[in-house]
Amino acid sequence: MNINSLLSSIIEQSGWSIKTASLMILANLIAIAIGRYGIKIRGLGPSIPLSGTEGFGLPELLATTSLGHILGCGIILGLDRLGMIW
Repeated sequence: MNINSLLSSIIEQSGWSIKTASLMILANLIAIAIGRYGIKIRGLGPSIPLSGTEGFGLPELLATTSLGHILGCGIILGLDRLGMIW
């Protein structure tokens, strides 16, 4: 069994699709947007080398994407339970 067939069988069994991936990406982008303006004390850790992200460093990115994954999991599981994703 080669690696491509192994990965394709894992993906088929997990139920992961473009719809679930796009929902997770959207949830993370929403969480980053909320955190960008909602975090009061910013810029205490190392910064991200992107233009326009002054004061939004690595700790803020990790915190917002953690929240985004929690939101994304809830959205995906909820919509799956309602039968709206597949």
